[in-house]
Amino acid sequence: MRGLADELGIRPTKSLGQNFVHDANTVRRIVSASGVGREDTVVEVGPGLGSLTLPLLDAAGGVVAVEIDRALAARLPRTVGERAPGLAAGLTVVGADALEVTGADLGEPAPTALVANLPYNVSVPVLLHLLAEVPTLRTALVMVQLEVAERLAAAPGSRVYGVPSVKAGFFGTVRRTGTVGRAVFWPAPNVESGLVRIDAYDDPPWDLGAEHRRRVFAVADAAFAQRRKTLRAALSGWAGSAARAEEALVAAGVDPRTRGEQLTTADYVRIAAAARELGTGPGVG
Repeated sequence: MRGLADELGIRPTKSLGQNFVHDANTVRRIVSASGVGREDTVVEVGPGLGSLTLPLLDAAGGVVAVEIDRALAARLPRTVGERAPGLAAGLTVVGADALEVTGADLGEPAPTALVANLPYNVSVPVLLHLLAEVPTLRTALVMVQLEVAERLAAAPGSRVYGVPSVKAGFFGTVRRTGTVGRAVFWPAPNVESGLVRIDAYDDPPWDLGAEHRRRVFAVADAAFAQRRKTLRAALSGWAGSAARAEEALVAAGVDPRTRGEQLTTADYVRIAAAARELGTGPGVG
C-alpha cells in the first residue's frame, strides 16, 4: 500500500490529516471487532489506500467509502479491482467531505454499520454527524486517538467524562474495544490509538429525532462549558436565568447543586424534556 501512496504522491499526515494502517493483523482485528457480516452495508470514512476497505468487502455485503481526497477516491475502485476483482461490485465510492455527507448521498441499501480509521482532527464531529445522519446504523467501530477513545467511552464522574461522552451515549451503548500501537501506521503518529464501539439501542429509551437531539446536546454543551460550576449556575445562560435553570433541573429530578460531570446521558435527556415542557431554553416557547 505504501508503494501505491508513493505512486499517487500522497503524504498522509500533511495532505489528509490521517495515518494509514499497514499491518494486516490490526486490520483483521478491526473488522472482527466490528462484527459486520454479509447482511451489513458498511460506510467507511477515509478509506485512503484501501487497506481496511478490502477486508471489509470480504466480510460485509457491501462498502460505501466516503473519501474527500480526489486522487484516492478515483484510485480506490481500481485498487480493489486489481487486488480483489471478485469483490469490486460491492464497492461504492462517494467523493465527499464526511462532515457534509447526507444519508441520501450514501445510497441504497442504507448503511447498517460504520467502520473507519477516522482522521484525528475531526474524529468526534464526523462520528456524531454520521450517527445523526444515518439512523439505520446499528453499530459503529472507529479508531481514534487514544485520548479521544477514553473520552467517548468515559463514565460519569470520570476525569475525562464530558460532552463527547454524553453525545455518543445519546445514540447507543459505548465501550472501548482495545488499544492500537503506533507501529502499525504509516507514517507512525506521535500518539497511541484506541478502538471504540457504539451499539445502537435495540429499543431507544428516548426520542432520537433531530429537534430533541439538538436540545439535549445544547444542555450538555452549556453544562460542560463551565464544568466546575453547579448546574444551576452553568445552565443559567442557556435557560435565561439561574432560577429558570433550577426550575428545569428540579422538574427533571436533578439536584441543581450537581455538576455536569456527574450526570448520565439519560439525565441530560430528562433536563431537555423538562425544559421544553416549561418553555425554557433556546428555541422553546
